[in-house]
Amino acid sequence: MKLSTRSRYGLRMMTDLADNFGTNPVFLKDIAKREDISEKYLSLIVIPLRQAGLIQSTRGAHGGYSLTRVPDRINALEIYDALEAESCLVDCVQNPGECSRSSVCPTRDVWSMLGEKIRETLAAVTLAELVKVRREKAKNNLMSDI
Repeated sequence: MKLSTRSRYGLRMMTDLADNFGTNPVFLKDIAKREDISEKYLSLIVIPLRQAGLIQSTRGAHGGYSLTRVPDRINALEIYDALEAESCLVDCVQNPGECSRSSVCPTRDVWSMLGEKIRETLAAVTLAELVKVRREKAKNNLMSDI
């Protein structure tokens, strides 16, 4: 299984917004620079995140983007679901009619269980937890440079 760039970059962007939660809205150009992601690509990612009600935009000189909820109330699954059109590993899990073997196929059950475990894992990870890990890693990285 491979996650799309859209999901990976979206989660990084949301973690950056969470790290700046409670301050002024954040410009996309600043997120792009910190995360080493194209600002143009981020501008496409914000659209479904806004539609999902996860971020909001503010216009003007002090404008930018911010989270709509506190970081411990947004999980990785919400972000993934907002950015991915399809969250099913194998078509026949969601649409049994896609395959004539669906009712007798033992591997379909494996894909279904795996998909549920992935969703459970994503649901268990909040942006607040990701910010904590991000800060710890940054601190450890600084310590190793000394």
